[in-house]
Amino acid sequence: MKLSRKTYAALKERVAAGALILVVAAVLAWPNLVRAQPGDQPPTATPIRHVVVIFQENVSFDHYFATYPLAANTDGSTFNPAPGTPGVNGLGTLVAGEPAGVLLTDNPNARNPANGADAINPFRLSHAQASTCDQDHNYGHEQLAFDMGLMDFFPGSVGVGASAFCDSAFAWGKGKGLVMGYFDGNTVTALWNYAQHFALNDNSYGTTFGPSTPGLLNLVAGNTYPATPSASTAKVVNIKGGRGTLVGDLDPSGDKCSSGVTIQMGGRNIGDLLNEKGISWGSFMGGFDLTVANSDGSTGCARQSPATPANGGPVADYIPHHAFFQYWASTANPNHTRPSVPPGLYGTSADVGANHEYDIHDFFDALAVGNLPAVSFLKAPANMDGHVGYSDPLLEQVFLVNVINALQRSPLWRSTAVFINWDDSDGWYDHQMSPIINGSAFANPSDTKNSDQLNGAGKCGAIAPMRDDGGQPIQGRCGYGPRIPLLVVSPFAKENFVDHTLTDQSSILRFIEDNWGTERIGNGSFDAVAGGLYNMFDFHRPASEARRLFLNPATGMKE
Repeated sequence: MKLSRKTYAALKERVAAGALILVVAAVLAWPNLVRAQPGDQPPTATPIRHVVVIFQENVSFDHYFATYPLAANTDGSTFNPAPGTPGVNGLGTLVAGEPAGVLLTDNPNARNPANGADAINPFRLSHAQASTCDQDHNYGHEQLAFDMGLMDFFPGSVGVGASAFCDSAFAWGKGKGLVMGYFDGNTVTALWNYAQHFALNDNSYGTTFGPSTPGLLNLVAGNTYPATPSASTAKVVNIKGGRGTLVGDLDPSGDKCSSGVTIQMGGRNIGDLLNEKGISWGSFMGGFDLTVANSDGSTGCARQSPATPANGGPVADYIPHHAFFQYWASTANPNHTRPSVPPGLYGTSADVGANHEYDIHDFFDALAVGNLPAVSFLKAPANMDGHVGYSDPLLEQVFLVNVINALQRSPLWRSTAVFINWDDSDGWYDHQMSPIINGSAFANPSDTKNSDQLNGAGKCGAIAPMRDDGGQPIQGRCGYGPRIPLLVVSPFAKENFVDHTLTDQSSILRFIEDNWGTERIGNGSFDAVAGGLYNMFDFHRPASEARRLFLNPATGMKE
């Protein structure tokens, strides 16, 4: 089933927002100052009492910010940067609307004969080309694209032209060279506007290489180990005693909606640490409530929504291998049990029914009655999560803007920080070689079971891997992986600021740990070495200022 342009346009303009009646006291801002919290919530190390993590899908930094802050302004929503806007470590600039800079006009991927007929320079995808084909973002293939740091083998390694999963029309005539495409502020308008008014980091990376599930595990645990698969699979490597490291997408064991080979994670996640401290938190996922029926009558695990045109039909709202906390028995809600308390208590220990696992509509329901957990992890319904192939930047924008507009209408906004991050790069070209801070250490060099391919079969640099609590090196976690965007939207975020601090997905985990004074995850988690996010904030700002930026969800422009 193809989605008509009329239906697609209507879908982009849906606005899920409501009137919010909320009460909270204002706080004075001061770095590293501990404040008393409302109710039974423990104190925080900063004025941030509420962290909201919006975790989207499949974007490299250059794919969304290659020419920031300069847009072509030939189509889509107009974007004009504020005077003095800082540049980023991108691909280049625009001169009279034309690309300028060696990476745009004489790129190493265009000169590498190994890319064959798909060897092309980066190119701008227009607003009308928002819907594209999904690229290859497998663990080893992404490393091969890096070509030992030359960053010149993207079309040949991770480029995908027409396939069984994508109509060739949505490769836009570029074949495997589509992987070199990027958008600008005429299409990812909301994100560029958030960068203008808040803080953007251009030196942030996926914690490891690989697709969605490793990314989300790194976000909430800083670890893709130890994973116990339900059956033999190449997606769990270096298995010893039945446990190994996850390098691919597998559903969580026990989830009612899971299928195929599944995995159970060991160790701890940030939910466990927050529970130990009595701190409220929640995971809010599109499609998690199996009692809801969509307008087309779909319900349960089969709930679905209209997808982007490249998909050719609807897509399931809930994707099990995107479900942050379902992988650990301690934080799972395998049957998607509905909350046992009213929305005002969502995220608290009183809700023994949901075990902190909710639908995305529950986030808005709680916010509407003045309840915002201390820490919230948000995953959009799949058609709005930005995943190439079934979602796109325009549908993604609708979700992001609706969430942030709703938060900004609340007095709780004065003490809130929103982190917008992505799970992986989808293989999209990014020119920046990542620093390798975690490598491989095999006694037998011919052992390739860890899937690493960065600088030879079974190899990931010369850095020794981090070790688990038993002192054993953990293989299959080559990282950092590809560069991805990271934005902070908050009254305390620096304004129109580009941060160059080295960070990764687990930096968000570390911020939460430090802000609420929890322990570290341990067992070789990347949180122990993660870069800090404090340079993106100015805690000297008065909380009463509470900067807000309301955007139109369809256009991404100021309302």
